[in-house]
Amino acid sequence: MWWMRIDMGNIKAATPLDLDSMILNGSIMVSVARWNGMVGKQFSVWKAVTAGSVVAFTLAGCRSPESYRAEADDAASRILDESWKSAMGYDSDGFTIEPASDSLRRRLLLDQNLPMRVPASASSADDQRIEQWPDDAYNNDRGQPDTDSPQAFENTIFTIEDALQIAARNSRSYQSQKEAVFQSALALDLEANNFRNTWQGMADTILSSNIGATSETNGILHQDSVSVSRRFKNGAQFTGLLAVDLAKLLNGTNEGSTGLRLESSLSIPLLRGSSRFVVTEPLTQAERDVVYAIYTFERFKRSFAVQIASDYLSVLQQLDRVQNAADNYERVASSTRRARRLADAGRLPEIQVDQSVQDELRARNSWISAIQTAEQRLDQFKISMGLPTDARIQLDPNEFVRLLGSERYAPYLNPQSSSEETEVLAADASAELIPPSMEDAGPMELLESDAILIALMNRLDLRVAVGAIADAQRGVAIAADNLRADVTLLGSASLGESRSLGTAGSDDAQIRTDRGFYSLLLGIDLPFERTAERNSYRNTLIAYERTVRQLQEVEDNVKFDVRNVLRSLLEARETIRIQAEAVRVAQRRVDSTNLFLQAGRAEIRDLLEAQNSLNSAQDALTSAVVNYRIGELRLQRDLGVLEVKNNGLWVEFDPDAYNINELREQLEDAMAGNFNVATNITNTTGAGASSPERMPTQSSVQILPNDQLPDDQVSQN
Repeated sequence: MWWMRIDMGNIKAATPLDLDSMILNGSIMVSVARWNGMVGKQFSVWKAVTAGSVVAFTLAGCRSPESYRAEADDAASRILDESWKSAMGYDSDGFTIEPASDSLRRRLLLDQNLPMRVPASASSADDQRIEQWPDDAYNNDRGQPDTDSPQAFENTIFTIEDALQIAARNSRSYQSQKEAVFQSALALDLEANNFRNTWQGMADTILSSNIGATSETNGILHQDSVSVSRRFKNGAQFTGLLAVDLAKLLNGTNEGSTGLRLESSLSIPLLRGSSRFVVTEPLTQAERDVVYAIYTFERFKRSFAVQIASDYLSVLQQLDRVQNAADNYERVASSTRRARRLADAGRLPEIQVDQSVQDELRARNSWISAIQTAEQRLDQFKISMGLPTDARIQLDPNEFVRLLGSERYAPYLNPQSSSEETEVLAADASAELIPPSMEDAGPMELLESDAILIALMNRLDLRVAVGAIADAQRGVAIAADNLRADVTLLGSASLGESRSLGTAGSDDAQIRTDRGFYSLLLGIDLPFERTAERNSYRNTLIAYERTVRQLQEVEDNVKFDVRNVLRSLLEARETIRIQAEAVRVAQRRVDSTNLFLQAGRAEIRDLLEAQNSLNSAQDALTSAVVNYRIGELRLQRDLGVLEVKNNGLWVEFDPDAYNINELREQLEDAMAGNFNVATNITNTTGAGASSPERMPTQSSVQILPNDQLPDDQVSQN
């Protein structure tokens, strides 16, 4: 037997076990068996017919993996562009998952000649491909070179803006989050495809020999078919088939004829599964999952940017501690030399010299420890940015200078400009506990009630939790639909006839409406047994209650985050004020102790303690300033108002751009049901589905329901 099948629809191949196989163009499987004893002119004709079918189907289905990849990218990009605008109020800002063709990580490894295990350590573009790699154009379609990053590396100094952009392009966690968003769009496209026309083509050629007791029958049968199927959003399903059969006997009478067949069927649910709401639920959830993925990514970007900035300042803070430790080491060493001179002159006991030597040793140890800690934090920071830990990079120390010199800290660092300058009270003055004042509060230190209101309307994780309640409610409704009876109307029609070797001698078939097969079926599945469906329905109610509790927990945590970061800001501001004064007092103490030591009215121990106090006060002041700046960024993150671009740079929140009264009115409308934040949905694929409400821009606090988009061409029945 000689047999061949070409399936051009779902690319399914059927191959007998005794046949040789060959894959053509990655999508067509042709199976050929060696067959002996059939040679002749008639067979050549049928070979020509078969070859023609192979060529036709090959031309129709021969597409490269690159074209399929490009098609998937286009579909996902279209979905993300629409969904981003709908969900966030602004476009996707050039969102792409393609890595840079020449990343900073790669250039550091190559230009600094750093050791690598394999070429993929530098970039996937440098990876050694396996022999069967199907997409040679993959590397050519990658993103542009990482031009936003510094080009020179030996003496490169990264600013905090450089660090944010480098991390956005090189961080592994950042890339994984972007890919999760992209994959959610691919999942939505796949769900939408269930409601599009699905075409399938197939060609079969069978050459058979039937050896019987009295005669031998040899023949060839060639079948071509094209089918289309469609699922509608009311639950109906349609299929149509056009088939052509060519049957030919190769011995005896050499009879042959053509079969022509047209088939169609239509299935319509009348009760269970008949609602558009139920049928499109997977598409609805896929649409919402895209929006949730966007929300999750946007929140990740904000947390990631704050973390990078925090790590950057932490490294600079540790480098400042290294400098403070070095200064302290030099002061203690100088004190030791002074103590040695005074002891040699008989003005200081030898025991105080030993004390000074011990402090010098401790100061040296603290300095060395600070250096090692700084190098460790820098290495950890490189990992966060996706850079090799052995790469030679530097951070801009002027960032710290600019931070300490910022005007917003002047009232706390300079007591002359402060209304709360520290003064020494009289000896008989009573102790009075004065709580911190909001008089010199920074611009981000909002009223707690206002901050909570802003967070409730802007936190993206809270929006996801609110949307999950609507998802759970739909789950309850769908589970209830499964409790109903299954009533289905099924109609089918078949016109024409097919041919086999047994009917090769028949006349050529024609499609005639007055001859064929017609059927109409009404199927009823009464809900006598619904134990599984009953329990499933009850479980959806439990899941709904669990979702409500999860929302409550998220909302409580949102309020906790806001209240906690406001408390930390107040504490950091007061700590800056206290430590600035502590530095001045410690410096004054060191100067006075030096004078007393020279006059013989103080011991070396007093000077050493004064110097250690100064070093500690300087470290504490630096830490307080860093904590306050990081607290400002964390507050914006926890309020949900820190806008971060895809290149990693942020746009800080302007409290004056928000109208608290308008926000309060919107929240009241939501509570009254006039503005449903759970069902304010924009349809991007025509399912009539929804996505959570749009993010307000920083220039306006107005949050309006999105307009419902019309169904696209693939969604209507």
